[in-house]
Parts: sequence; structure tokens; C-alpha cells
Amino acid sequence: MKERYDDVDEYIADLKGEIAADKQCASHYYNLGLALLSKRDFAAAEEALLNAVRNSPHLAEAYVQLGGICFQRGDLDGCLRYNEEAANCRPQFAVPMSNIAFVHLQRREPDKAISALKKALKWDPKFVQARNGLATAQYMKGNFRECETLCRELLRDEPAFAPAWNNLALACFERREYAEAIEAVDKAVKFGFEPVPEFLEELRPHREQP
Repeated sequence: MKERYDDVDEYIADLKGEIAADKQCASHYYNLGLALLSKRDFAAAEEALLNAVRNSPHLAEAYVQLGGICFQRGDLDGCLRYNEEAANCRPQFAVPMSNIAFVHLQRREPDKAISALKKALKWDPKFVQARNGLATAQYMKGNFRECETLCRELLRDEPAFAPAWNNLALACFERREYAEAIEAVDKAVKFGFEPVPEFLEELRPHREQP
């Protein structure tokens, strides 16, 4: 198979040819799944990834991708289940633990999220999404100062990470640090984040103060 492709459809066609010649190669199914995900063909990608884990039941990365497909269609139970399977298959794999935490955050379960995030960060201390998830969890628990501290530490390392700017804005607002909140939310927008309109409306009177 070629090492580089200019067209994803050509890559997909070659992978399907390889699979036709060897229907038990998990890596081909996995790569096909990723290629189909790049085209947002979620149903076909899911089928390919399921074939990958049927042929290699301990392929943790495939379970992570299957969890992402579940999340995309709003299936939090499926997302959690697949990421738990990935974590079981590959100990000390930070990505599924961070994804498990994300599901708990979606369910407003910050304590469960913190437990999973601490494991992810033990294995990968610089994992940006996990660090931001921990700040989110602390915000949910009402620990606004801790959220602010975590955000500022993260932003020192990743100054263009927009979700952390948004979390910082929320924490500063709750602590009545309105100028800092406005500065942070503007940075979040600058780097591509879309804050909830209601929060922007709450900030509006503080922008208008002299």
C-alpha cells in the first residue's frame, strides 16, 4: 500500500482492497475506520471499528473511537462503556480516562469526573483536555478559586486553549472579578470558543461600567 495519499477516497479504496485480501487484519479495519471518520461517515466507520475489535479485542484505540461515535449521536452510556473497555485493555492510557470523566461532567457528576481525571493526569500530567476537565469539575463543585488557579496554570502552558479561557471567565465572574472575566471571555472568543449567550448577557452590564 502507498505510504502517502492525496485523496482520502483513494486511501479508503486501497484499504478495502487490503481487507478483501486479509479479512482478519485489525489494523486495516482500524485505519479504514479513521479514514471514514475523516469523511464523517459515522455508520461505516463504526462498522469498520467493530470489525477491528472483533479481530483484535484489546485494541484500545478502536474502543476510544467507538466511544466518540457514541458521543456524537448522544449515546453517553455507549461512550462510557467503550472508554471503560479501552481503559481495561490498556492500563495507564490517559485518553479513555479523560473521556470517562467527560461523560461524568455531562451528567453533572463532578466527583466521579475528578476521580477519573486524577488518574489521567497521573499518567499524562500535561494532557490539556484532562487539565481543563479538572477545572470544569471544580467549577461545578463551586470551588471557583481552585478552578481559576487550574485555568491559569493551564494557560501558562497553552495560552491559546480557548475552553480554559472560558472556564477562567466563568470562575472570575463567580468571584466578582468582572474585569478579569471580561478579558478572559474575550480571549476565549478570539481563540475560537463560543460562550453561551446567557453568560455574555450577564457580563454586558459590567462592560458598560466606567
